[in-house]
Amino acid sequence: MGRQPAIRVLLVLTVAITVAMANAAAQDWPMFGGNVQSTSANPRPTGITAANVRQLRHRTVALDGLVDASAIYLHGVTVSGAKHDAIFVTTSYGKTIAIDADSGDALWEYTPAGYRDLAGTRQFTTSTPVADPDSQSIYAASPDGYIEKLAVSDGRLLWHTAITELPRREKMDSPLKFFRGHLIAVTGGYIGDRPPYQGHVAILDGASGRLLRVWNSQCSNRAELMQPSSCPQTQSAIWGRAGAVIDPEDGRIFIATGNGDWNGTTDWGDAVVELDSDAMQVLGNYTPSNTADLNDDDLDLGSTSPVLLDGNLLAQGGKDGKIRLLDRQELAGTRAHRGHERQIVATPSGTDLFTQPAVWRHGNETWMFAADNGGTAAWRVESGMLRQIWRNGVGGTSPLEADGLLFVYAPHGGLNVYEASSGKRLATLPCGRGHWNSPIVVDGRIILPEGDANSEAVHGVLDIWALPAS
Repeated sequence: MGRQPAIRVLLVLTVAITVAMANAAAQDWPMFGGNVQSTSANPRPTGITAANVRQLRHRTVALDGLVDASAIYLHGVTVSGAKHDAIFVTTSYGKTIAIDADSGDALWEYTPAGYRDLAGTRQFTTSTPVADPDSQSIYAASPDGYIEKLAVSDGRLLWHTAITELPRREKMDSPLKFFRGHLIAVTGGYIGDRPPYQGHVAILDGASGRLLRVWNSQCSNRAELMQPSSCPQTQSAIWGRAGAVIDPEDGRIFIATGNGDWNGTTDWGDAVVELDSDAMQVLGNYTPSNTADLNDDDLDLGSTSPVLLDGNLLAQGGKDGKIRLLDRQELAGTRAHRGHERQIVATPSGTDLFTQPAVWRHGNETWMFAADNGGTAAWRVESGMLRQIWRNGVGGTSPLEADGLLFVYAPHGGLNVYEASSGKRLATLPCGRGHWNSPIVVDGRIILPEGDANSEAVHGVLDIWALPAS
């Protein structure tokens, strides 16, 4: 008789997991943040709930490379003639690997031509690949300065195009984006800010790989891929965790830059810039009133990417421990805009924000979640302002919301799962240490790479938690 309650609990959990799996329709996660805005919120049921998150199966997959970034995922794609739920990652030295999400087996591995010369050096990438909407190909960055288009079926190279003339200085930090047939990539700089380099936005044709347009954050009057030393100004890296953020309604591109000269005409250090995706012209801009101080004190405004909120609202974090709420209408036009923030709030612990906030649209409400090295916090947009709802003292990387749960990876180890609306911690899933890595939650799975590219390691680990088979 004493075993009957335990058996009943087990049966209830089994039924709950089976129902959750049945309700979770197959889905993809084709790019960092799930979409071109990088909201990092999955609007569709994943099957993972507060009731079953502690019952997930955990698999650790050894990788032929370290992934200091996020993964992407495609459901039911054809690889080597068979259907697979496939995970795709790019390692720090540019290998791109396709992994079977059920078995953890490598399906194929692409190694760029420059790998042998770069492996184990300080020249690496922390970029996340992006899938073509046709699910037949993906695009990846390698630290030799090239973007590659690879066939999903076998990892075959379809084209590759250089987006920098000096890959030793201009780094591939950020995720790639794909929008309306075009690939959008950005460049930053390596630790130490060794000149010369300039952050820039590169637009490539997805079909041919042809470089179509370039916008430079220094010498922006030069619409070309230039030798960095040919511009008198340097730095102004574009290195936020989401890279370029795109408004899906009008295709406008939003980027934030790091330290560098700012004059409001051709030099755009420590600024938010809104670009027309067709002509790559500046449509709007913002820099803080103390932009010179930020530059002098190494307090990059662009340590994170812009966050698109309700209507015209935009949030921008920074290394100075502040999140600035901006109005896009107030920033419109080509004239220089300094200051005039709508609101300024502190980051979760008042320290540097290096991660990308998540945006959760829940009913008629819009929430923003952010994590820094010392805390995690949630705000709700109310009457055009940010109202903090909860905060804790547990740091993390870029958060992700799914099914009303918030998933936040702690770089010292452990994936924390919270109730998104209250901040109540529901579980801590065990895993190793990391750096920029952040989870995706899709199709009944949580997928998280581990490790820090600064270790210059050539092997790594991928964690996969999945609902038990029905």
